[in-house]
Amino acid sequence: MDIVLTTFGSMILFFGLVAALSSFYTVKTAEAAIITRFGQFQRSAPPGLGWKMPLIDRIDGRISLRVNQIALTMETKTHDNVFVTIPISVQTRVRPEKIYEAYYSLSDPVAQIKAYVEQVVLGHVPGMTLDEVFASQSSIAAAVKQELDVDMSGFGFEIVNVLVTDIVPDAKVKAAMNDINAAQREQVAANARGEAEKILVVKKAEAEAESKALQGHGIANQRRAIIEGLSSSIEGFQKVMGEATAQDVMQLVLVTQYFDTLKSIGENDKTNTLFLSHSPGAVQSISEQIMQSMLGVAEATKP
Repeated sequence: MDIVLTTFGSMILFFGLVAALSSFYTVKTAEAAIITRFGQFQRSAPPGLGWKMPLIDRIDGRISLRVNQIALTMETKTHDNVFVTIPISVQTRVRPEKIYEAYYSLSDPVAQIKAYVEQVVLGHVPGMTLDEVFASQSSIAAAVKQELDVDMSGFGFEIVNVLVTDIVPDAKVKAAMNDINAAQREQVAANARGEAEKILVVKKAEAEAESKALQGHGIANQRRAIIEGLSSSIEGFQKVMGEATAQDVMQLVLVTQYFDTLKSIGENDKTNTLFLSHSPGAVQSISEQIMQSMLGVAEATKP
């Protein structure tokens, strides 16, 4: 009988020790444990080592206190009848002082948040054009955050931030927008090229006109110098040879110029082949032609 009592006492002591040791528990950082007693919420346990009543209290679950990001995709139509897809990221976390509400109030917090986001987006985007939607990403995100802050606060959730990451129109609409933008840029480029070509033509014409003017001045100065040189040569020749006429002097000058021309042609190795009438009679013929031309011009210019 003593052996039975001893054995029974040892078993009770063993199970008691096991129950006492199993009553200790640990909670990770950024996490909270839900302690219930006979199915009723008792308390939330903070991170660290904790102890609960053996066989009475139990850990019903654990809830994370970290920031959780929920990725949603909303599809709606704009005011100008363009269907767009809007990716939205909602960053949420459980309020430490409202762990009970966050754990027991909602069976599916993600679905609830998605429903609120759809409500806000459908209330804003259909009243905007596609261009206004692209320009109002931040305002859409602010409106969603404001609405969620109010609605989810009662359920123990805090909305840290809401991000509208993109606006994705239909593929055909996107291609059409790219074509419009490319056409506008090509028009601007064509105008710029036209203005550049216009400037080049004007500058080229101005340069050519200035070049012609300078060339005309040069030719006039050259002819004036030739005339002055011939006049001084004739005057000097007549002083030495008193009986020589102007025609005689002109023929002598022409002969001199003729031989200078032949010398220049012979010295230039790149000159093309020229056939010239090389005889004194040819010089006489040239001088007579020049004199006849000068006399004809003088007769034509008489009043």
